[in-house]
Amino acid sequence: MIVMIVERATPSLRGELTRWLIQPKTGVFIGRLTARVRELLWQRVQKALASRGAAVMAYSSNTEQGFTLRAFGKTSKVIEDFEGLLLASKRVSP
Repeated sequence: MIVMIVERATPSLRGELTRWLIQPKTGVFIGRLTARVRELLWQRVQKALASRGAAVMAYSSNTEQGFTLRAFGKTSKVIEDFEGLLLASKRVSP
């Protein structure tokens, strides 16, 4: 299972993601992908959002929490690893 949330994404990127995942809400995508397709899609998202967007991806993995998180760009939350436990915290602006 995979959940991907994109911020400030172009309509073309959102359209491309709907080829592989369903979009229950704008910018939120859910589906089931192989590891290879997941990695290729994540690379495509990073390339498309490199200039101004952000994304967070959560997917099933063999960890204590049962999932892994990845973030790209300046997201509204920061993913922090506390001894193997992934937590999200508010981004503090200086």
